[in-house]
Amino acid sequence: MEPRKTAWTGGAGTDDDACREADDAYREAFDMFLSGTDEKATVHAYLRQLVDRLPARRTLLDIGAAQGTTTRYLAPYFERIVCVEPSEPMRRALARECPQAEVVAEPVGEARVDARADLALLSHVLYYIPRTRWAVTTARVMEWLAPGGVLLVLLQTPDNACMRMVRHFTGHHFDVRDLVGELATLPPGLVGRTELETVPARYHGRDLEETLRVVGFLLSVPGAPSPTREAVEAYVRRHFDNEDGTYTIRHDQHVLRIERPAS
Repeated sequence: MEPRKTAWTGGAGTDDDACREADDAYREAFDMFLSGTDEKATVHAYLRQLVDRLPARRTLLDIGAAQGTTTRYLAPYFERIVCVEPSEPMRRALARECPQAEVVAEPVGEARVDARADLALLSHVLYYIPRTRWAVTTARVMEWLAPGGVLLVLLQTPDNACMRMVRHFTGHHFDVRDLVGELATLPPGLVGRTELETVPARYHGRDLEETLRVVGFLLSVPGAPSPTREAVEAYVRRHFDNEDGTYTIRHDQHVLRIERPAS
């Protein structure tokens, strides 16, 4: 995911300084989000069950690997790890988390991937790709699968608390079910069986300031207007306050599983 400065992050200075500050603020907020959510635990449990059922575990392809938490979790089950991650700060973290991974720095639409993956992850990447390019992007990734391989497309469920907030402030609506209807238009031989499942997730913020920083990350949708801190704080207090100084945001995930035919 590419960093984007929110209305209340970053600071004065040169353009390079501002970019570095925005990158650092984004990464710190992302780390806060990961430390406060159970998403990795629930998604990793789902992935472990799926990996156990794979007919082959030669190559893992992780597109949008970020800092590599999930990559590192899955790495012991595969012989080869290939990641696509365009964010330079995330690539540095990924190298620490999963040093054996082969990393492609270009975005998925420009990346050249020399792999035939048994499992590919396209995890929360579609937020950053124009809706008109979802099917094309999916077809591109399916071409990197081995016959019988599986692509998992992860995106938040459209009506959870987090996505209602995103829609309120940005006007953007994301629903992976829109992609399901377009799979039949992909080139023959790419798409076999598909299944859509839901994995629960919730973020628990310890205090208001931490929660606001995490919400800034959650609202970092490219091309969307940056809301004011005051407006976001009012929304957070109204919708996520637990009345004990903590805050909870539900952000359940849709997992679209797409299998490439074995022959």
